[in-house]
Amino acid sequence: MKLVSLQTKILGLIIALILLVTILITGIIAYLESEETTENIGKRALHVATTVSLMPSIKNAFKLDDPEVVIQPIAERIRKKVGAEFIVVGNAKGIRYSHPDERKLGKHMVGGDNTRALVYGKYYTSQAVGSLGPSLRGKAPIINEQGTIIGLVSVGFMVEDIKIIVFKKLLKISSISLIVMAFGILGSVLLARNIRKDTLGLEPYEIASLFRDRNAILLSIKEGIIAIDRNGYITMMNHSAKNILGYTDDGRIKKVEDIFPNTKMYEVLKTGISGKDEEMSLHDRAVIVNRTPIMENNEVVGVVASFRDKTEVNEMLNALSEVRRYSEDLRAQTHEFTNKLYVLSGLLQLEHYDEAIELIQKESAFHLNQNKVVLEQIKDKTVQAILLGKISKASEKKVDFIIDENTSLDVVPNQIDMTKLITILGNLLDNAMEAVEGNQVKQVTFFATDIGEDIIFDITDNGTGIEEEIMSQLFKTGFSTKQAFDRGYGLASVKDIVDELHGIIEVYNKSDCGAVFSIFIPKKLKNSGEE
Repeated sequence: MKLVSLQTKILGLIIALILLVTILITGIIAYLESEETTENIGKRALHVATTVSLMPSIKNAFKLDDPEVVIQPIAERIRKKVGAEFIVVGNAKGIRYSHPDERKLGKHMVGGDNTRALVYGKYYTSQAVGSLGPSLRGKAPIINEQGTIIGLVSVGFMVEDIKIIVFKKLLKISSISLIVMAFGILGSVLLARNIRKDTLGLEPYEIASLFRDRNAILLSIKEGIIAIDRNGYITMMNHSAKNILGYTDDGRIKKVEDIFPNTKMYEVLKTGISGKDEEMSLHDRAVIVNRTPIMENNEVVGVVASFRDKTEVNEMLNALSEVRRYSEDLRAQTHEFTNKLYVLSGLLQLEHYDEAIELIQKESAFHLNQNKVVLEQIKDKTVQAILLGKISKASEKKVDFIIDENTSLDVVPNQIDMTKLITILGNLLDNAMEAVEGNQVKQVTFFATDIGEDIIFDITDNGTGIEEEIMSQLFKTGFSTKQAFDRGYGLASVKDIVDELHGIIEVYNKSDCGAVFSIFIPKKLKNSGEE
């Protein structure tokens, strides 16, 4: 299907609008002119009829035996001067004493519209079909000195003549309308060409497609991108740029130096020379910046700067370091078990069977005790999986991870889904293991119960505890005692989820050492204060 061009749409719309307005205005003016012309001619006819009816010579002629001898010449002379089609003077019975056609003298007047004048003495205008055809008439009674109606005067203008007068006026109006229409069409053509020039010859659907593609590309690019005009005002900034710069507003109609300090984009505006792979510090981040001028007709009209966060590369290196450290922990764990196997092998070779059996039983009892609590006393599969994972992590970190033998937990309610459990228990257990890293004896204890109306989780460590002055800031987003990137979100997430579940989180230091985190989550959600 072929799409209609923007120029054609604009031309069609404006021309149709001009035609509609012109025709509408012309029609209204024509109607008003027709009404006004008819009214004016009617007034003229009535005025002439009234004047003739008041003439003494006309009244005196009615006393004669042959009134038409006097009245006919007077009426015809007046008719020719005022341009009327006819002036008919008749007696009280409607017999003509004057008429443009002398053959009709002495005959009855035609039209049937004389009653109001002859009977009631009224002055009025009317339309009727007479002997000469349809006409607009002015009627006036002739009243003698005694106040008796002795006749009437009828002055008429033909309806066809009135239409011709209106048509001539309409031609003048139409001529002016055509001139206005021609100017309007010319203006619409120039406007359409100017708009097409401003849109670089692109159609609206092409512009919309380019806009969608541009937004999709800008969102998909991980690099930050900022564009400015020749005056240094930001015209475009993608989502990545806002994230890197820590900016939340739209950013447009702002100077680039307000958002991007120490920028060298003005140098590119002046020189038109690109800058590539320049490293600079931005909000405590190392970024690599590229700058390219925007050219139009061999003139610099703006600059585009793209920058990527070098910190991400460093984070990748840190992640690789974590993987390496994890590998080393696994190697250390393997080494530990290898040593135990060597000891066991030596005991067996030396025939110290009792010591070998004791070592095997000690290791087996530890794992059996942990697994028994996890698999038999805890019925929720998600909690089981979390604890088994943390047991392995604790073993890697040489942390004594104890699951309290009094722990008892059924399947948790549906409102506490897997994601919420992982966030709550995962963060608290990881923080507890980090808290004991500097100790010679590293111990973390987990306890859970659902006896009563709440589900309770207790995580205890034997670390250094929490300083009183930072206790109130623990759950604030971004706060962390670890000076590292991307920290300070775990406990804030825990607090948000516990609040969402209408629960309570308590933190306190033990009397000897370490800290205790207690979570109380109601089994039933409360609505408007009722369970």
